Amino acid sequence: MIVYHLSTECYPIAKVGGLADVVGALPKYQNKIKGVEAKVVMPWYNKAFVHDHEFDIVFDGFIHQGGTMLQVVVMKEKTDVLGFELYMVKIPGLLDRDNPYGYQDESFQFLAFQHGALHWLSAMEIRPDVLHCHDYHTGLVPFMIEHCPEFRFLKGVKTIGTIHNGEYQGMMSWGMAHYMPAFDSYKWGLLDWNGFINPLASMIKCSTAFTTVSEGYLEELFISFRGLESLVREEYGKAYGIINGIDTEVWNPETDPMLDYNFSSKNAVEQKKKSKAKLCKEYRLKPELPLFAFIGRFATEKGADLLPDVVWRSIRQSQGALNIMILGSGNRYIEDKLKEYEYLYSNFALDLGYKEYLSHKIYASADFLLMPSRVEPCGLNQMYSMRYGTVPIVRYTGGLKDTVADISTGGAGLNFSYPGVDDVIHAMNRGLNIYHQKGAMEDLIASNMQFDFAWEKSAEKYIALYNK
Repeated sequence: MIVYHLSTECYPIAKVGGLADVVGALPKYQNKIKGVEAKVVMPWYNKAFVHDHEFDIVFDGFIHQGGTMLQVVVMKEKTDVLGFELYMVKIPGLLDRDNPYGYQDESFQFLAFQHGALHWLSAMEIRPDVLHCHDYHTGLVPFMIEHCPEFRFLKGVKTIGTIHNGEYQGMMSWGMAHYMPAFDSYKWGLLDWNGFINPLASMIKCSTAFTTVSEGYLEELFISFRGLESLVREEYGKAYGIINGIDTEVWNPETDPMLDYNFSSKNAVEQKKKSKAKLCKEYRLKPELPLFAFIGRFATEKGADLLPDVVWRSIRQSQGALNIMILGSGNRYIEDKLKEYEYLYSNFALDLGYKEYLSHKIYASADFLLMPSRVEPCGLNQMYSMRYGTVPIVRYTGGLKDTVADISTGGAGLNFSYPGVDDVIHAMNRGLNIYHQKGAMEDLIASNMQFDFAWEKSAEKYIALYNK
């Protein structure tokens, strides 16, 4: 079985969020299953990875996007160093940029990627068994291979669409249809949702099957999906929830090269304490105090808007009896408010931006990880934290409720129901009580590190779905 994963992100080439981690790991673990050959197709980026590795040009052609002719160059990484064949689509002016997102012509960018990738496969007569499309950026692929004459060679190929985050749907005006490859115009309804071209809606309508990245998130989409609730209910017969895994070769505290002190479950307490002491020294925190951390984008869906008040109130109410460290960026107001608190409170450390190596150090050093998410399709941070012996404090939603059970029910995390400051602080206070109970933290560290979130099980579920 030959599977092509189409995505705008893939770790370690280009990462903005969990999508990259999934696409960088799932194909690798699928390739360990007998009879499966999984590959990745993504845009070319001006990133260190592409400059540090050798590529072969496997295709050089042209497409028309509206009245513009665009060159399409497809390059394959020579050594399959990631555990799968990696193909990068380069289109000068559109797919040759520094980052995946943040450009005003993103709609053109993603259309060009999908068009270019399918043009290459069609022209070279490469017919996969499955095209696995990740998020709205590749959501038009299932429509295109069925209803664009240019891709008739691919007609009938099975398609899987995975919704990593339904908050983003890629809606664009019907004027953009001019830039799509020619399609059967009477099929326009398969692109439309409420008067706009909606790639995510089209993916749900046209894919052979679609998945969400946890069972809990699939349940939530039936009642809250930014206007697509009725569509997902209508198409529920081809919907599947499959929880993400983590790459345990990358996220392994025993071998992680980004850590100052590696550890296993046998010496985790001692080594985590050393890691915490070094991190606290670097950021001028107090290593004898419990360390609460947040890692992620400053987005409302992540509950990041709660962070300034959480920092202010928790430090004041505890009278400085805890440390808080935040790694992330995004909303300017949140950034500015947190900068202000960093100046005011010696118990608070802030590092703006995203640094992969620092996230690993924080997971290995923190006592608790905060995830006050309003929306969390799967969540990987809680899995990373548990793998590194850190106790997750999570809102009971989406994939978080599928992966983190509260200690009151025999689990190894702390849950709260409402995304509000009071609820977050109440959960943090529960954490403080556990921290000061003799032996309680040691037990939680040991139990957290025993959870198995490896990709093998989820990879097998995807293969079973492909076969079905």
